Amino acid sequence: MLEKINSPDDIKKLNIDELGILAQDIRDFIIESVSQKGGHLASSLGAVEICLALHYCMNTPEDAIIFDVGHQAYAHKIITGRKNEFIKLREYKGISGFPDPKESVHDVYISGHASTAVSWAQGISEAKKIKKNSSKTVAVIGDGSLTGGMCFEALNHCGHSQSDILVILNHNEMSISSSVGALSNYLTKILSLPIYNRIRHELEDFLKKLPPFAKKFAHAARKFEEALKSIIVPGVFFEELGFRYFGPLKGHDLSALIPNLRNILPLKGPKILHVITIKGKGYKFAEDNAEEFHGASRFSVKAGDFIKKNEISFSQVMGEKLTSLAGEDNRVVAITAAMTRGTGLGVFKEKYPQRFFDVGIAEQHAVGFASGLAKQGLRPFVAIYSTFLQRSLDQVIHDVALQNVPVTFCIDRAGLVGEDGPTHHGVFDIGYLKMVPGIVCMAPKDKQELEDMIEFSLELDCPVSIRYPKGEAYSLAPGEKIILGKAQVLNKGKDVCIMAIGSTVREAVAAAEILEKRGINAFLVNARFIKPIDKDILAFIGDNFGLICTVEENVLSGGFGSSVLDFYGANNYLDRIKVKRFGIPDEFSTFASRKELFKIYGLDGESLADSIGDILKKQLSGKTKLI
Repeated sequence: MLEKINSPDDIKKLNIDELGILAQDIRDFIIESVSQKGGHLASSLGAVEICLALHYCMNTPEDAIIFDVGHQAYAHKIITGRKNEFIKLREYKGISGFPDPKESVHDVYISGHASTAVSWAQGISEAKKIKKNSSKTVAVIGDGSLTGGMCFEALNHCGHSQSDILVILNHNEMSISSSVGALSNYLTKILSLPIYNRIRHELEDFLKKLPPFAKKFAHAARKFEEALKSIIVPGVFFEELGFRYFGPLKGHDLSALIPNLRNILPLKGPKILHVITIKGKGYKFAEDNAEEFHGASRFSVKAGDFIKKNEISFSQVMGEKLTSLAGEDNRVVAITAAMTRGTGLGVFKEKYPQRFFDVGIAEQHAVGFASGLAKQGLRPFVAIYSTFLQRSLDQVIHDVALQNVPVTFCIDRAGLVGEDGPTHHGVFDIGYLKMVPGIVCMAPKDKQELEDMIEFSLELDCPVSIRYPKGEAYSLAPGEKIILGKAQVLNKGKDVCIMAIGSTVREAVAAAEILEKRGINAFLVNARFIKPIDKDILAFIGDNFGLICTVEENVLSGGFGSSVLDFYGANNYLDRIKVKRFGIPDEFSTFASRKELFKIYGLDGESLADSIGDILKKQLSGKTKLI
């Protein structure tokens, strides 16, 4: 069946039974593709029928389907003509694992962060109203999105403005008993019928026209309806926000989804359709372990085993070190935002459940909550991916730094994350944190230094950030005691200075070894501190080297290299030294493996060595301008 589907128009030619066959074909295709390429498996398997039903009942791109996060959207991408491109899913110059308007007119947004879709949908709907465009707008959100404040803000505004949108609430964390499910399906069918809604609105209009002495009847009728729905329908909360609530429906039953969608979509105003799905539906291993198969690496379809190296990640190193410190210091608490497994805190949660907090997809609250814990003398460690910490910048500034409370931010996935692409690359945190007064910002060169920095942060009575990359943890000898604001010299060369921070130290070491073989001896520095920067070592370097190269896994604009330039500019060095900054240019980086991205941006050891060697040659020939 799937080979005949190349656009949404093709699925409209099928009947309900044929759509059911197609749903299974799509599931098989997704399982096979992700087993080879990795990707978001469980969520996409759970949303197959939702995607089919929406495209069956809507006309995209005129009608807009907006996915919250986007890891539910593989079926959508397949339906909209991209199945043949799944052979390069999440590969460089292939297709993204998330919706992307550059790929298809059926994709409205690049969506990788949660709790955003309702806001986007409302904005689109209100713009359509102004333009007198009657096309439909649908936001597809997961129940996890409801843990984020932005989603509630949008729901509140939608209800107030009576914006014409439909929110599909894909709920995959609860089951429905057969009696409640059958009754809810029956009520939803009735509530969604055009004749019922017409009668309801006419009745409301009639009650409004009653004389003052009869108004109590209108009030009583409304109270009775609310009481009834609060007993048999779990949607009174949304109704109070101003939404019409429908459901819950079984989200894998196309014979229920499609008729109800057809009835609901023409209704005006804000609407919520609540559907219950099974995360990982159709693949037993994903159903049984949805969290592990949420973001899956390559795996064996038959055995359900992941094909990966037996490696320890920086996330695991952080989690194990923090758990060890918690055993020694009962002030230590851990906080994450719906990323217990991803941030390596599973071991902490298991051993110290009373000192572990998962606040859901609510990064702003996570940071504000940590501030309160610190205010009472505890030592909170907030483990959040770099790309998601961006969402809580105001809380970092106002709730933590301004209050000068000792919260440590363990910034996971700092730098280029690889195949998840531009929505997830953590290449901005150096710039947005180093500007904050009173914060100490560190980045370890290896796993031992990460452990040392976590322990060192407990000695400081101020906000601290520690950034570390995605992937396998490694060791670079030698180590050295952490001293506030002091860098580490790794090699005392004479021809050029290379100053690297965090994950790029390993590449700088490789570059120095290559340059050594070419007769160029590098003075190599592991900066360790982004803030406070080591002014003494910078002064020494400025007095002794004509070329200084900085290397960072962060955007160059406002990054670590900018701090080096600021120092030399403020101290009148730039008329006699050259500074070359290596990092991420002013662009949103694409998706590819970390290794490929390092090569693309010239951050791998060989590329660094070639670039530095070329600069030195031009310097000798007198052709080098200020860099």
